[in-house]
Amino acid sequence: MRAAEVLSKLGAFGLKLLLDQQRGESSSSAKRRARAVELRTVLTRLGPTFVKIGQGLSTRPDLCPTEYLEELSELQDSLPTFPDEEAFACIERELGFPLDSMYSAMSPSPIAAASLGQVYKARLKYSEQLVAVKVQRPGIEDAIGRDFYLLRGLGFLINKYVDIITTDAVALIDEFARRVFQELNYVQEGQNARRFKKLYADKQDILVPDIFWDYTSAKVLTMEWIEGVKLNQQAAIEGQGLKVLDLVNIGIQCSLRQLLEYGYFHADPHPGNILATPEGKLAFLDFGMMSETPEDARVAIIGHVVHMVNRDYEAMARDYYALDFLKPEVDVSPIVPALKIFFDDALDSTVSELNFKTIVDGLGAVLYQYPFNVPAYYALILRSLTVLEGLALYADPNFKVLAASYPYFAKRLLTDPNPYLRDALIELLFKDEKFRQDREFVAKDALQPVLKLLLGPDGENLRVLVVKEAVRVTEAITFGTLIDSYNAAPEFLKPLISNGNPAGPFKISDVEREQMLELRDTVLRIWGLLRSSDTFDPSLLQPIVQSATHSIFYISGATRA
Repeated sequence: MRAAEVLSKLGAFGLKLLLDQQRGESSSSAKRRARAVELRTVLTRLGPTFVKIGQGLSTRPDLCPTEYLEELSELQDSLPTFPDEEAFACIERELGFPLDSMYSAMSPSPIAAASLGQVYKARLKYSEQLVAVKVQRPGIEDAIGRDFYLLRGLGFLINKYVDIITTDAVALIDEFARRVFQELNYVQEGQNARRFKKLYADKQDILVPDIFWDYTSAKVLTMEWIEGVKLNQQAAIEGQGLKVLDLVNIGIQCSLRQLLEYGYFHADPHPGNILATPEGKLAFLDFGMMSETPEDARVAIIGHVVHMVNRDYEAMARDYYALDFLKPEVDVSPIVPALKIFFDDALDSTVSELNFKTIVDGLGAVLYQYPFNVPAYYALILRSLTVLEGLALYADPNFKVLAASYPYFAKRLLTDPNPYLRDALIELLFKDEKFRQDREFVAKDALQPVLKLLLGPDGENLRVLVVKEAVRVTEAITFGTLIDSYNAAPEFLKPLISNGNPAGPFKISDVEREQMLELRDTVLRIWGLLRSSDTFDPSLLQPIVQSATHSIFYISGATRA
């Protein structure tokens, strides 16, 4: 019966797509929009497995046109709640004890529900700790397993007989299955939460609930109860004296660190999974969908942003090899004009004014036309940042996630010792060994908001960063000068200078030595290129130096006060 239901519904929809193609209507945006609405309805009626697949497809611009991406992103995990008696029986069966011996109180009905399970509010008996208890829907694992078995068979048929679909359908279904079954393992979710909490242990504005392992199994998850308000409930947040945009900015900076520093990120930051606490912290919930960014890709993403800013579309196209979007044998030359057409138009305004969704939609149109295969991690990155920008737009229709991301990218380019990022910084400032004079306008536009933050009451962390980086650069230049002087000294003087130490007079590890010399060389290289460039006017630095001098006196005075 289930096979007949799935095949009849999907087959009828596939037949409509085939007829659209034969009539020449498949490229019509209006027709695509109508079919996307139909597909969302079909997937919703087929149940949790297909809702999850639709949500996965909504993050794959290489597979679906924009109309489908937008419509499928509206899919919700919604099923009627299952009986509370079944939930309580599952808890007792999984944990091995009567309910009243573990919890002194339990909400009589779920306070939240989705397709895979539902959540109760409870109080632990031994400690009176308030907790959230998530219970898996009975039979859901078997039902999803059967659905993916059917879909895998359908995938084999698609690979064999449907020429217009070039993606490996079986591999795609396997990827979705792996992701869904990870969400069904609550022990894995608890471990994800523990790892995430460890990464952010030093961040006072990020909150991750504790997991109670004695009350957790593969189908029952007990975690600390977090009081908070969903980020899309603006009135409730402001009623607590908080600002939505401040919280979203915390979320964006946190997400960028997840994606590009730690390489381990929360891939499902929808409003129900992120709460604003009364203390102004951002609380992350539901760690069933996590993903990892390979180290090479983290660096390549930052380089990709630099190439976009520089309108270097050939380099952007080559980035897709490093990002694993394209196989090495694919020729990128046909892709370059498509990138140029979209980004030249988009970048006519400053990059900081760009809407992230506009970039995603435009890039998605390019990805859909050419033989791209977007890795799962990158699709989830797009989903994560798009959701955060959407949350911010509730509070401010003019909010731009790219503008909010600028400080992070600037910090990484200026401070990261990675050789690729050092080259990216040089590339951002120079072209053909000449100073990019157009960057003067970017610098002037960026300077005022940076100084406003630096000198304002919220700029303490930035002031500390500025001082630390200034000290680090000064130390590197001084240390490099001392090294050069020592190396230039006559051989008979070196033992006297080093007090007989064969490693020299400097008590520093080889790794630290290399890092400081590399930083010194980078700073001197930038300065040397500036001085030698015919197009560079030293007077451009005057307002920056004056502002920096003023800032130093201001910070010093504030510190003494």
